[in-house]
Amino acid sequence: MSSLGEFVAMGGYGLYVWGSLGMCAAVVVAELSVIRLRRRLLAQEVGDERATEEPIA
Repeated sequence: MSSLGEFVAMGGYGLYVWGSLGMCAAVVVAELSVIRLRRRLLAQEVGDERATEEPIA
């Protein structure tokens, strides 16, 4: 690999390789976003349940 262009081209398979890496990155970002959203909603739900419970005395 003598140049950046050859590295990016990957011997003619660059579109497949970089497209696959891009899709994997997009799926990871989407998964992390969904996890963060679910965690926020769960924390909100738990907080709401705690607010409605009667205090133990």
